[in-house]
Amino acid sequence: MTTDPPPEPTEGTARGRARRAFRRWRRTRPFWAALWTGLGGFVIFFLPMAPLGKILQVGVGGIAGMAGGVVLMAMALLVLLLPGQRHTAGVIAVIAGVASFPLSNLGGLFIGMLLSVLGGSMAFAWLPEKPARRRGRLSRTAPAAEGSGTA
Repeated sequence: MTTDPPPEPTEGTARGRARRAFRRWRRTRPFWAALWTGLGGFVIFFLPMAPLGKILQVGVGGIAGMAGGVVLMAMALLVLLLPGQRHTAGVIAVIAGVASFPLSNLGGLFIGMLLSVLGGSMAFAWLPEKPARRRGRLSRTAPAAEGSGTA
C-alpha cells in the first residue's frame, strides 16, 4: 500500500485547461478577499432594497445603505482586477463596512458588515507569492574562503 497522493488528471480537455488557467490567475491576486468583500457589499446593498415608496419613506438612510453596498462591490472588483491597489481598497472596504452599521440596517444585520471587514482586512494583508528560488545558484552553507587571513 502506498501513501503517495493520487496523480492529478492530465486532461487535455478545454474544461481542464480552463480550470488550470483560472487557478493560476486566482493565485496571483487576493481572490478570497475580493469574494468576501463583494459578498458583504451584496448583502448590504440588497437588504434595504424595497419598493420605491418604502425607500422614500426611509429617506437618506436607505440610499446611504445602498451606496455603501455599491462602494464595497466596487472595492471588491478593484482588489480583484488591480491587486497593486489592495491596500487602499482594503482600508476603504473596512471603513465602508463599519460605516454600514449605522447607515444600513445594522450593517446588513451584522452579516454584511462582518464579511466586508473580513474581506477588507484580508485584502490589506495579502502578499503576492514570491517566485521559487532556483537551486544550484548560491548555497547558504557555502564553505568559507580559505586563506582569508583571519584566525
